[in-house]
Amino acid sequence: MDIKNNILETIGNTPLIRLNKITKDFPCTVLAKVDYFNPGNSIKDRMALKMVEVAEAEGKLKPGGTIIEGTSGNTGMGLALAACVKGYKCIFVTTDKQSKEKADILKAVGADVIVCPTNVLPEDPKSYYSVAKRLGKEIPNSMYMNQYDNLANRQAHYESTGPEIWEQTDGKITHLVCTAGTGGTITGTAMYLKEKNPNIKIWAIDVYGSLLTKYYNTGEIDMNEVHPYISEGFGEDFVPENYDMSVIDAFEQVTDKDGAIMARRIAKEEGLFCGYSAGSCVQGLMQLKNTLKKDDLVVCIFHDHGSRYVGKIYNDQWMMERGFLDVKTFKDIVSGRAGKKLITVEPTTTVADAVELMKKYDIEQIPVVKDNEMVGSLSESGLFQKIFSNPEIKNETVASVIEHAFPIVEFSTSVENLGTLISKENGAVLAKDDKGDYHIVTKYDVIQSLAK
Repeated sequence: MDIKNNILETIGNTPLIRLNKITKDFPCTVLAKVDYFNPGNSIKDRMALKMVEVAEAEGKLKPGGTIIEGTSGNTGMGLALAACVKGYKCIFVTTDKQSKEKADILKAVGADVIVCPTNVLPEDPKSYYSVAKRLGKEIPNSMYMNQYDNLANRQAHYESTGPEIWEQTDGKITHLVCTAGTGGTITGTAMYLKEKNPNIKIWAIDVYGSLLTKYYNTGEIDMNEVHPYISEGFGEDFVPENYDMSVIDAFEQVTDKDGAIMARRIAKEEGLFCGYSAGSCVQGLMQLKNTLKKDDLVVCIFHDHGSRYVGKIYNDQWMMERGFLDVKTFKDIVSGRAGKKLITVEPTTTVADAVELMKKYDIEQIPVVKDNEMVGSLSESGLFQKIFSNPEIKNETVASVIEHAFPIVEFSTSVENLGTLISKENGAVLAKDDKGDYHIVTKYDVIQSLAK
């Protein structure tokens, strides 16, 4: 029987999956090392378990102790899984730029979570680095894991990630592409691969706002390079001890927008529902693809799962608010109407009066309202057919000719989704604004918005 003794035995041995559509214009093969297949849905499970095992072996983590860590979420998840199995308590300190989902997941597996401000220097007492260090000193029988300077981090990848990639590619890998954060993944994996073949190129992907790229290029720690960024899980405002820059061949920076958009493309085009860093990793590779050759074999690290980002990069509203997604919405279409009130009729209105309203306001669709509820609709085409068949129907009430009510959607619904709701039988959709007032978008509104 093939039975695992606990969840920790399922860490590692993640699949290597070919990218097909995203990289169709590449001269070579591009593969993704998809580490969200780990039980905690990220590559951080590897180093989290290793840090715990090393701490136990060194006598720094004792039975009943408390694990303390500063984490963007993924390392915390890995540590929490180890704590569940091994009987430790967990306190995790994170930043306010991390997605709410990450904090909620950590709480779900029994951890206490403390949120600190992002826009402060590492040495600031309020930073999540400082708070984690302080708690590690103040709480009895506890250990601050410090994934940034704990060399068990890169050791995990030297022992597992590197060998897996080497074996899965039969030693034919020519390039490793990986986002640069704590330095553990890229350094540990690179150290192993370079021992096997010194000619393998290691490309680190960084974000604008991080100082790592300039430090790599110049050896200078320039705090003028540091500014807030939205990308999660990589980039740093200091240089963690896990780095060995000698095993890295190039650094490439990617914008917050490009990384987020690429992550969404990967999900839609490859079926790989991955996180922010995977999108940035592939975007960085895109920016370097002109240096690749036909026989190259590229491996990109896909660190974590898209479920961590459903409230952010996979949320249209969040993307549009930051200018990352150039998608028109219901709100965009009606914003130019200068507060014009929606024209409606009641079931007791005569058909003749409804027709006059259509003529007066040059409209083809009218919602039917009763007691402030949308109960149906009228359309110019539907009325024409009925009046043509029976001219006397003009003297009857709208209730006798009422059609089905228009669908009601969110005010932030994209034009793309509106187009799927509007058809020959259904010529419009409705939505409420923040004040509770209804607005209407017709098929002609959608056509005009797409033509602009």
